[in-house]
Amino acid sequence: MEIGAQFYTLREFCKTPRDLASSLEKVAEIGYRTVQISGVCPYEPEWLADRLREYGLRAVLTHTNPDRIRTDTHAVFLEHKSFNCRYIGIGSMPGGFDHPENYDAFVRNFRPVGEQIAHWGGKLMYHNHQMELSKAPDGFRYLEKMAEDFSPQALGFTLDTYWIQYAGGDPAFWISQLAGRVPCIHLKDMTCAGKEQRMAPVGQGNMNFERVFAAAEEAGTEYMLVEQDNCYNEDPFICLKRSYEYLTAVGFH
Repeated sequence: MEIGAQFYTLREFCKTPRDLASSLEKVAEIGYRTVQISGVCPYEPEWLADRLREYGLRAVLTHTNPDRIRTDTHAVFLEHKSFNCRYIGIGSMPGGFDHPENYDAFVRNFRPVGEQIAHWGGKLMYHNHQMELSKAPDGFRYLEKMAEDFSPQALGFTLDTYWIQYAGGDPAFWISQLAGRVPCIHLKDMTCAGKEQRMAPVGQGNMNFERVFAAAEEAGTEYMLVEQDNCYNEDPFICLKRSYEYLTAVGFH
C-alpha cells in the first residue's frame, strides 16, 4: 500500500493554478509521491499532468463535480486519463440524506455511469461521511445499501476512517466488509479537546491504525490518503508532514 496526501487538506492554498503548483511542490518536498486532487482551483488536465511530472507525483484519485460526472461522463474520463488517474471520486451524496428520494436518484443516475466508466477502464468512487451509517427507511444503513445497489465494478468506496468512527462505527470492520471495493481510503486521526472531537494528524489521536492497516492490506487497498479537513489554525503542510513521518516510521512509503 502507498501513502498519499489528499489536497482537500490544502484547499486554502490551492485557489489559483500558481498556488496549486506551489502546494504540489511542497507536498513532494515532504516526501509524498501520491496525491488526491480535491477542493482545488479549476485546472487544465494537461497542465496538471505536466506539474505532476515536474514534481515526481501521481494523482490517483479526484473528487469531481457529480453533475459533470453524470452529464459529461466521457469528457471527465478523458480528462482523468490525461494525467493517468483511474479513480474518479464523488465527495458526498448529491442532495444529502435528509430525503430518501435523493438516495434513489443517486442509484438511478450513477449506476449506469459507474458501469460505463468501468467499461472504459476507470472506476467511480464514493467518499463517505458519518451520514452513510445512518439508517434508511427500510432499516438498512446507507453504506450497506450502496454496496448492494451497485456492482463492485460500478462503484468503489473511499472509506474515511475518521467519519466512520465519528458515526460510532469501527473503521477496520467496515474496510473488511467492503473488501475488494476499497482501493483508496482516507486516513485521519481522531482526538479530543475538552468535550470536542477533533481531527488530528495520523498517529496523534486515538484511532486504532494497527487494525486499520491490517484490514486495508487484507481488503486489497492500494492507496491510503492522508486528509485533515480542519487543522485548527495549525499549518496544514506541517500537519501533513507529521502524518507522513508517522506513516513512514511504521513502514509505509
